[in-house]
Formats: sequence, C-alpha cells, structure tokens
Amino acid sequence: MTAPLLALLDGTLADVTHPLIRADDLGVVRGDGVFDAALARRGPDGEGIVRDRDAHLDRLARSAAILQLPEPDRAGFGRAMDALLAAWDFDAQPEAVIRLVLTRGPESGGDPTAFALMAPISVGVLRERAEGVSITLLGRGHDGDEVASMPWLLPGAKSLSYSINMAAKRHAAQRGFDDVVFVSPAGQLLEGPTSTLVVDRGGRLLTPPQDGILASLTLEHLMAAAPGAGIEVAFERLEPADLLSSDGAWLLSSGRLVAAVTSVDGTELPRSPLDTELRRILEV
Repeated sequence: MTAPLLALLDGTLADVTHPLIRADDLGVVRGDGVFDAALARRGPDGEGIVRDRDAHLDRLARSAAILQLPEPDRAGFGRAMDALLAAWDFDAQPEAVIRLVLTRGPESGGDPTAFALMAPISVGVLRERAEGVSITLLGRGHDGDEVASMPWLLPGAKSLSYSINMAAKRHAAQRGFDDVVFVSPAGQLLEGPTSTLVVDRGGRLLTPPQDGILASLTLEHLMAAAPGAGIEVAFERLEPADLLSSDGAWLLSSGRLVAAVTSVDGTELPRSPLDTELRRILEV
C-alpha cells in the first residue's frame, strides 16, 4: 500500500511521521477545527485530478465560517493538493482521498494549523462499492430542522469533532453491520455518519431534506447529472418504512462514491434497477 503523503500550504511535502501539530493545538485537545475530504484519481490526460475540487474548497470555507475560524487559504490548499497529486503513484494506487484540515491553532494563541493529507482508498471502501453495505438505524437526539435552528450545534459544518459519528460506526460493526443511517426523534431518516442516503421509490430517487445535514457534494453531482439520464432526484421526508419498502437504496460519499444498501437491520433490500445507471452517472 502507498504510504500517506503530507503537504503544507506553501506547496512543500513534509514527513508524515514527523510531528506537525503542537500538543496544545485546539484541533487536538478540543476537536476545534474543520476538514473536508475529496477523491483523487488519474485524469484523462494522465495527470492526477481532485474530483469536485472547487466545491470541496467552497465547503471547507463554509465549515470554517460556521465555526468562526479564519477563512481558509484557498490558494495555499490548492498548492498543497497540487504537490500531493504530483508526488502520488497512481500506478500503484489509482484512487486516493485528500483531506484538507484547518484547526484553530494553539490554545495559547497563534496561527491556525493547516495541511493536506493524501492516503489510498481503503480495501474496505472498494469492497463496499462493489458488494454493498448492510446498515442499522440508530437514533439521533435532534430533528434535522431543529438542529438547523441551533447554530451552536454547528449544522452543516464538517468539523473535526467526529467522535459521535465514529462511535456510531463502531456500534454498528460490533453488531455485525457495515454502516448506520440516523433517525430523528420524529422518526425521519437523516444521514449516515459519513454518507448521504438515497432511496429508489418507483424509479424516483429520493433523499432526506438537508436541514441540519452536511451538504453532500456527491449528491449534488448526482442531482446535476441525473436529469440527463431521465432520472428524477428530489428531496423528500422519509421514514424507515419508506426505506424498507423501497426498490433499492444507496449511501453516497466523496470517497466511497456509492454503495448499495443490501439490508436494513437484517431485512434484505433489493438491488435497484437503476444501480448500474447510478454508478455510471457517478463515474464509479
């Protein structure tokens, strides 16, 4: 496996094994920072490209604004990504994830910490793309529209405070499931810890409203391209019964792109007739 690569915002590569962040950095001691993750792969001309590059930089800036962090150095993150792409061995690892990270910096004051990290797509993610995922439904303490009205809960921000999301995935794995979809107290389907839910109902692709939910760039890509293939994609409130009675469902994310949902809490789901077309649209 290709080792991870680390780049600084001046466009230089750094040793990923060498300490970069101070022990009192608020990103470490408080999870006070933001990140974004983008898929990198070889482009048509043989050069490495970042999928939805500008959109990921835009979302990083939106997340930083929600946390009242300094505006990210867009040009600097661009230099860092270019350095990573130039150094990456796409023959050994055709796909990778680039994480853009910005923290508030040292607790005692000082400049924010910023860097970009590139690592191979994991074998598990590739397997989930091909074979699909079993999911479990887990409760989340707030409704989506309720979270949207509470800015202190950071709705729509991709913050470094991911402990709850990772705990949900560990909880699922301990019980034999691959992933999770959260359900609101009112019984509405929301999102996964690192993914967006899309449901096929009679040939229409439906996804939960994004009130209090991180905007999905993979979903935006699907919504822009699907009409050209004669497929409608719409936001609609969904309940677990809608998922269980669907013609198929998927989890979408920037790295995994798309994974078919094979079962929900042990109840099998069919593979949607639109699965092949969806994979073509999302360039899997």
